[in-house]
Amino acid sequence: MFTRVQDFEKVWGSESESTLKLLRALTDASLSQAVGPEDRTLGRVAWHIVASVPEMAERTGLQIEGARMDDPVPATAASIVAAYERVSASLLAQVTGKWTDSALEVEDEMYGEKWKRGFTLQVLVFHQTHHRGQMTVLMRQAGLKVPGVYGPAREEWSAYGAPAPAV
Repeated sequence: MFTRVQDFEKVWGSESESTLKLLRALTDASLSQAVGPEDRTLGRVAWHIVASVPEMAERTGLQIEGARMDDPVPATAASIVAAYERVSASLLAQVTGKWTDSALEVEDEMYGEKWKRGFTLQVLVFHQTHHRGQMTVLMRQAGLKVPGVYGPAREEWSAYGAPAPAV
């Protein structure tokens, strides 16, 4: 749980850049990739990350500019990137501009429970990290090069002069 706004600001900056790294690797054709007919497409998972930022943050009273859960999935990867950039920047501006460290202790109604705002911000970070993992699988299935996030991806080991780890 975040207890300092400054800590959230630092983590969000890094994590949103990681999310953008993946979103920017998408192609328009890859957005329709799914594991099966009953599963979310890559575009839907990416859009879910985008739309979850305002959906979750607005339960705390913040007003986030941009995408909404009921908005249709954009047809282009560039539109998803632009939408994420907007909601991510809006969230950061709202948190750093309106909340103090003590505000992170305030509890809000979240999905039938009471969550401290610092916990809500942690869940928001973990939520997008979870869905980034789903995206990497779908990206590989779609034939895309997956950029490394917390370390090099398979394709990036050669840049370090090393072979990819054995499977």
